[in-house]
Amino acid sequence: MNSPIICFGQQPCGFFPKNFLVAKIDTARRLQKEIGGRIVFFYHDSDADYRETITIMPDRQTNAEVRLNFTQENKLQKKHSPLYAKRIPPGWKDEILKQLPRFTDKSLIDLFSSINAPNVADFCLEMYQKMGLLDGIEVVRSSDKNFREKAPDISEGFVDVEYQGEIVRAKIDGDKLSLHEGGPVYTYLPKPDKILKSQINPGKDERFLWMNSVIHCTHYIFGEGEKGYLKTENFPEVKFIDREKIENSDYAFLG
Repeated sequence: MNSPIICFGQQPCGFFPKNFLVAKIDTARRLQKEIGGRIVFFYHDSDADYRETITIMPDRQTNAEVRLNFTQENKLQKKHSPLYAKRIPPGWKDEILKQLPRFTDKSLIDLFSSINAPNVADFCLEMYQKMGLLDGIEVVRSSDKNFREKAPDISEGFVDVEYQGEIVRAKIDGDKLSLHEGGPVYTYLPKPDKILKSQINPGKDERFLWMNSVIHCTHYIFGEGEKGYLKTENFPEVKFIDREKIENSDYAFLG
């Protein structure tokens, strides 16, 4: 029998990870103790939604909920660049450092201060690693060109292309590409004559099939959002596991 492969997936979810990601990690480690095998974190850094990285923390004096996030250099990058291509502008880290004593202790602030990653996805991943959350866990990134080359072709999806000096995640829409601006409004881009497989990544409906064709997990810990669209009956070879319950799941984990 092949050794178990325990997998969970998540977008970058804040410069301090959200509690629900930590719950997935804890669930994976508990399961590993029971059945053995290895753990794989599928890091979906191809997503473009800047709201994924909102970091929610309570003020230690007032207990008021405060929301902080990365900033980007321009509106196009903020709205449409994948998280691995959202550059962190100079001065952002210093501004956050001024505020962090309201929320957490010096040890975590020092970890934050030590990170000099150039983009949102790299910054978040390095933070999670330095917090020790991913020790012994293999990380597979959806932006990895080698990963994309190994994965199967997809029927619908997105392509990472250059547009106005930025890398954007555009939806493949027939003979053109589109950027959703909100409501019924779209910006349409000409479709390049050639799109490399390494540029393409799927929407949520095909993401699990795409991911698991390379990872081949035997157990998958899914989040609350995935339950709404992931058709588990299509993957009888995989055992799907609910993540452990956790309070204030959208709040940042501060150790």
